[in-house]
Amino acid sequence: MDREAKEYYEVIIQAKDMGGQLGGLAGTTTVNITLSDVNDNPPRFPQKHYQMTVLESSPVNSTVGRVLAMDLDEGVNAEMKYTIIDGDGPEMFDVSTDPIYQVGVITVKKPLDFESKKSYILKIEGSNPHIEVRFSNLGPFRDTTTLHISVEDVDEPPVFESSHYFVEVSENVDIGTTIQIVSARDPDATNNSVRYSIDRNSDPGRYFYVDITTGALMTARPLDREDVAWHNLTLLAMEMNNAAQVGSVPVTIKILDVNDNSPVFTKFFETFMCENAKAGQLIQTVSAIDHDDPPEGQRIYYSLAPEAANNPNFTLRDNQDNTAWILARKSGFKQTEQNIFYIPILIADNGQPILSSTGTLTIQVCSCNEEGDIMSCSAEPYTLPISLSRGALIAILACIFVLLVLVLLILSMRRQRKQPYTIDEEDNVHENIVRYDDEGGGEEDTEAFDIATLWSSREAHVGKSRQDMQPEIESLSRYVPQTCVMDNNVHSYMLAKLFEADTDVSAPPFDSLQTYMFEGDGSVAQSLSSLQSFSTDSEQSYDYLNDWGPRFKKLAEMYGAKDSNASL
Repeated sequence: MDREAKEYYEVIIQAKDMGGQLGGLAGTTTVNITLSDVNDNPPRFPQKHYQMTVLESSPVNSTVGRVLAMDLDEGVNAEMKYTIIDGDGPEMFDVSTDPIYQVGVITVKKPLDFESKKSYILKIEGSNPHIEVRFSNLGPFRDTTTLHISVEDVDEPPVFESSHYFVEVSENVDIGTTIQIVSARDPDATNNSVRYSIDRNSDPGRYFYVDITTGALMTARPLDREDVAWHNLTLLAMEMNNAAQVGSVPVTIKILDVNDNSPVFTKFFETFMCENAKAGQLIQTVSAIDHDDPPEGQRIYYSLAPEAANNPNFTLRDNQDNTAWILARKSGFKQTEQNIFYIPILIADNGQPILSSTGTLTIQVCSCNEEGDIMSCSAEPYTLPISLSRGALIAILACIFVLLVLVLLILSMRRQRKQPYTIDEEDNVHENIVRYDDEGGGEEDTEAFDIATLWSSREAHVGKSRQDMQPEIESLSRYVPQTCVMDNNVHSYMLAKLFEADTDVSAPPFDSLQTYMFEGDGSVAQSLSSLQSFSTDSEQSYDYLNDWGPRFKKLAEMYGAKDSNASL
């Protein structure tokens, strides 16, 4: 029987009694028979030759194509194994079996290059891994086919000679020094020319420059290992005829150290010492740092500067571990004699050439208590004893606050007492009579009062300039009740004003000058001025006048009285 030809059978069986004689009874049943498969058919490729193509840019493990060997069996008897048994491409391609569809998958094993090899031939075998011995005589359970793979050309970016460049350069090289030459080529048959550049994202400091045609990598700025010790660049190569084709390569640059930094103190050293310091006492431990990185390791040496080598007060001890001690050379220091010492210290490294610097240690002499606690220094205010409790400090601060409040209250009360008595401008109106018994100073006296009150305004000279001083207190003569005027003359007017001032209880008790614009009705003796005379005789006699006459005359002439009606 051949399962591949007919797999299912249906058999009808009849049973008869009486030995099958006539008159006997019979019964039937159906038997369904299914043939199970055995591996009795070898695999066969439907084609003896396959043609495939692949791009040279195809990545590794990418699929090129598939092949299938047919097997009439089923199940495990139809399982297939594909292998490359011959040809010139086993190192470039690989074949694997798809366990679901039992097909052979051809994949790329190594990068392809159209320019180096354009086609490959593979001989692939498909075989059954499960073979029954009893059917081994049915022939080999395997089959072969030939696969021809053509590589297609693509436009590829330039390729550098090396996949990575490592460069070491000293930090003291001159600007423009060539540190590496890189080279790239166009792998295509056209072999286009290549131009070089630096990916600026990899060199933000613009420390390097690459020649566009030669690929010479040069320094563009001074290098400093202490600033940047490593540089990781990405160099680019671009085809001239196709700017989209750009190749790249990483370049690692290590900056080699040069002894170009002097050692310096790690910080500003300032210390305090007691006046009762003993000889040999440790005053301060100093340390320094060198930013260089010598191959044999850092070693820093300390010594007193030449100008302080014979210092009678302090000495230095190098601890041979990049630190040093400053020790007191004598006992007993006095703050009143010298309260600050400046110790210059020479710091040197072990590089080539040897570099050094000078650091200064500042030492302040302070007064201390018996326990050695610092009490006061000239460089800082006196501090309270450490034994003072927090409650005592709070009490002291509270007392100080109360004193400040009392002082402020006292000052405020004194300021209120000293404040002058101010009078409202509406009340600052007084009419007091002041008597003056001096002769006056002539013209200069006119600056001290309003002389305009002594002459009639209607007789003023129009073009004459005046220097009158306005009265500070407005005259209240217009407010004087006329009932108090006993007679129509100056004397009566004055008496009335005096009476009003005496009876005014609201007037403040101080004197003031008050002018009065009261001219009167004239005098029985007529005017004392000589202006009433029409005589032009310069020898006219004025004997009938008292000694005040010439003075009134002079005042009248000075202020421009020209007619006979002018009066003073």
